Amino acid sequence: MSDLDIKFAALADATRRSILTMLLEDDMAVTDVAEPFDMSLAAISKHLMILANAGLISQEKRGRVKWCKLEPDALKDASVWMQGFGQFEPVNLDAFERFLETELDGPESKQP
Repeated sequence: MSDLDIKFAALADATRRSILTMLLEDDMAVTDVAEPFDMSLAAISKHLMILANAGLISQEKRGRVKWCKLEPDALKDASVWMQGFGQFEPVNLDAFERFLETELDGPESKQP
């Protein structure tokens, strides 16, 4: 399985996406990560292991507490891959408005 496959598999779960969103704010202890979820600490630990194996987070022990940290560059390759799809030129609204004015004020609209 490629790194990209592992990352997308990790992101496929809503709980793991919620955990990543929480870690956007700051590093968190595993027990703090688990707090808002209605599941066991063991289940959260499995989710964290999947995120760590995908390289999306890192974990370190500080004293007796295990901390989780978001790895901000981990999704860079996934982002580059996704940008290849549906990449359209942004719409220039000013130019579009000028076009519409030209069309509406064209010769056919000025006929008696």
